Amino acid sequence: MSSANGASSSDGLEEGSHLAVDLNLSDVDEDDNHQEMDMESEHSSTSLNNRWHVLGLGQAMVDFSGTVDDEFLNRLGLEKGTRKMVNHEERGRVLQAMDGCSYKAAAGGSLSNTLVALARLGGQGIGGPSLNISMVGSVGSDPLGGFYRSKIRRANVNFLSEPIRDGTTGMVIVLTTPDAQRTMLAYQGTSASISYDPCLANSISRTSILVVEGYLFEFPDTIESIAMTCEQAHRCGALVAITASDVSCIERHYDDFWHIIFNYSDIIFANSDEARALCQCSPKESPAVAARYLSQFVPFVSVTDGRKGSYIGLKGEVVYIPPTSCVPVDTCGAGDAYASGILYGLLRGNSNLKGMGAFASKVAATVVSQQGTRLQVRDASKLAASYPLQHESSTIQSDVGSDQISSF
Repeated sequence: MSSANGASSSDGLEEGSHLAVDLNLSDVDEDDNHQEMDMESEHSSTSLNNRWHVLGLGQAMVDFSGTVDDEFLNRLGLEKGTRKMVNHEERGRVLQAMDGCSYKAAAGGSLSNTLVALARLGGQGIGGPSLNISMVGSVGSDPLGGFYRSKIRRANVNFLSEPIRDGTTGMVIVLTTPDAQRTMLAYQGTSASISYDPCLANSISRTSILVVEGYLFEFPDTIESIAMTCEQAHRCGALVAITASDVSCIERHYDDFWHIIFNYSDIIFANSDEARALCQCSPKESPAVAARYLSQFVPFVSVTDGRKGSYIGLKGEVVYIPPTSCVPVDTCGAGDAYASGILYGLLRGNSNLKGMGAFASKVAATVVSQQGTRLQVRDASKLAASYPLQHESSTIQSDVGSDQISSF
């Protein structure tokens, strides 16, 4: 799960101790985001008039990452390497136990990783006209909510949602043991609440691509909001992209996933296991078979297969994308980065599937070669600058739609 690993020293994180006593979330960035920080006020003031190239609908959660030993997990009765939901009391118990530990905090999330990477690839002065990227999610009016909104905006992703009064912002506590195993505890807070309201409807009407995070399917109350949002997007001519997010989530909410996919989805992002889960294929089935099957129902299918490469499914056919050579350091966030490369290619009007996939692979390899899940500004600059040299188109499309996918 990418959201549980969005915390790294390169992501503008705050480190500290006494976690349970004082979160101490200062607003000082340590990232190389000086090119982005000046944009925060501009994004805030123009959000009502902007047309969004991409709008993401997903969970807004703060990641807390700390290093612990096996004895710590045993003392709290936690099974190493698992992910579980916790309630308010359980969250407090874990935070209290972490008091005195070193930790890092970040505005996390799989979707936010993709949106930040896309914003950096399409940043002003980086490889052509700037992209307008936005996100809708639920945060509380607490300090964590302010921290999340500030961080995501400093990364040039305009966070459109107002904080929920008296709400509690969700968090993921990531406990890493010396053997690099991650144990994740998710406290949903207000992140489980997504409402289809006039503000969201208005934003959708000015959006080229809507990206819906699959983790939202965990919450029955959000399904209706997702459907209404996707329906509005189609009425307004926007593409709808769904991220599969998690195998267990797909298995628990299989019918809901397929209701949205079959009726609204133009694009699917999945890894090989998620694609097989959507197709109910054998674990031994080739991801190419899953991509081909899904492309009979969805116009554009992207399936990643780790170090083996990736596949793009289109109209019942599959294009294989070889992996980009790299020395892996941290594979978390690779799929999020790959999705940003595909979205960037679509917005650039690229009709060369192999070229688009190769660029997405290169973006993913760049993230895999570093510690942390976020594409760095300096790397995004180099990648975006090389894009016009590799592909014919160097302009940003503001009218991406189903006709473009049909033209492949």
